[in-house]
Amino acid sequence: MMNNVTRKHLFDLPEGVIYLDGNSLGPLPKSVPQRVQKMVTDEWGGMLIKGWNEADWFTQPGRVGDQIGALIGAPAGSVMMGDTLSIKVYQALAAALSMMPERKVVLSDSGNFPTDLYMAQGLLELMGQGHSLRVVDPEDVAGAINDQIAAVMLTEVDYRTGRKHDMAAVTQTAQKVGAVMIWDLAHSAGALPVDLAGSGCEFAVGCTYKYLNGGPGAPAFIYVRPDLANSARPALQGWMGHDAPFAFDMDYRPAGGIERMRVGTPPVIQMTALEEALSVWDGVTLDAVRAAAIDLMEQFVAEVEARCPQLTLASPRDPQKRGSQVSFRFDEGYAAMQALIDRGVIGDFRAPDIMRFGFTPLYIDSGDVSGAVDILAEVLTNELWRGPKYRTRAKVT
Repeated sequence: MMNNVTRKHLFDLPEGVIYLDGNSLGPLPKSVPQRVQKMVTDEWGGMLIKGWNEADWFTQPGRVGDQIGALIGAPAGSVMMGDTLSIKVYQALAAALSMMPERKVVLSDSGNFPTDLYMAQGLLELMGQGHSLRVVDPEDVAGAINDQIAAVMLTEVDYRTGRKHDMAAVTQTAQKVGAVMIWDLAHSAGALPVDLAGSGCEFAVGCTYKYLNGGPGAPAFIYVRPDLANSARPALQGWMGHDAPFAFDMDYRPAGGIERMRVGTPPVIQMTALEEALSVWDGVTLDAVRAAAIDLMEQFVAEVEARCPQLTLASPRDPQKRGSQVSFRFDEGYAAMQALIDRGVIGDFRAPDIMRFGFTPLYIDSGDVSGAVDILAEVLTNELWRGPKYRTRAKVT
């Protein structure tokens, strides 16, 4: 089995490693170190503060936002970079609630990433206006959307199982009752085709260190539907989102359009790494990536179920209903994953019993899948996970 999107030669992958964890942290594109070094030496070192103008650091958040917008079906000028995903969740939800002052319920689901729920809880408590967060099972979302809901806040692809919401259908259901729709694309952007403009959703957010290979701590993004960009309230009124930041006015006046969603000084070094990393997408379509990823996932599921009966599929069996990852349940999943990593196959673990594997066809091919299953079968058949060193939990799983 071959796919036509493989670009393994563009990535700096350690020899002897099969990397199935790009859904958590993408690997390093080979061109990034040289570009970052140039930025540090020639721009920061050579230009000093002049780099804000001469190297266009100041416009970088919008420029990179447009690059990502092209990968998530968003028009130019509707995506802004900066800060962390948690901050962007806060901004999007605060803006959504300000649009619906008469409604007091935020709806989410139990498959959402916990930080999204934490940010919602903190914001609602701080507002002190009687809002509540309602969390339902993923399959119950559509039935829970009613005219009490101010905002529906969901992650399109479940971080544990890869289960995928139908973005268009859920958005339509929310908007029929007048609710505002917010999508978290952390496990979607760069993994599968996304059509934000076509969905009609009001807001979307996402990170760039997974499938977009921006590196640990890479900046997050926020999308605001263009017709709302001049009225959405940014909540975090930072000077970079001011209409005239270098006028140094004492009072905040939001910038026009998506610029108002800027907060503080952008992380130029990290954003430069991301900007360069996005070059691996030149000439690649998300439709081709998605087709190749489905082929790899189907191969993996078939081979694992044939050779590793100890594992139970936790992801949807229909590949169209999951993102670009496959998860299996195993009571000793943590130890088994550590034993697997020790033998050069890197996936990760999510409590309580999920062994998680990401499939990114830019650098994973059919041979990698078979090789990974060979080692997984060895770990399980010989119970290599019983080794004491595999059973001590690290801080990051």
